[in-house]
Amino acid sequence: MFGIEALSGSMQAVVLVGLVLSEAIALYVGYGGLVRLVGPTVVNALGGE
Repeated sequence: MFGIEALSGSMQAVVLVGLVLSEAIALYVGYGGLVRLVGPTVVNALGGE
């Protein structure tokens, strides 16, 4: 998929860990932004404070 098959075993592991870490960071930031934008509206719609 990313062409990491041509790398050696240890380099594949390093690249894969980097990809998973960057995906986790992107999801964390994206989810945090979504919660900031939509969160208050949802809480108010549900009758919260």
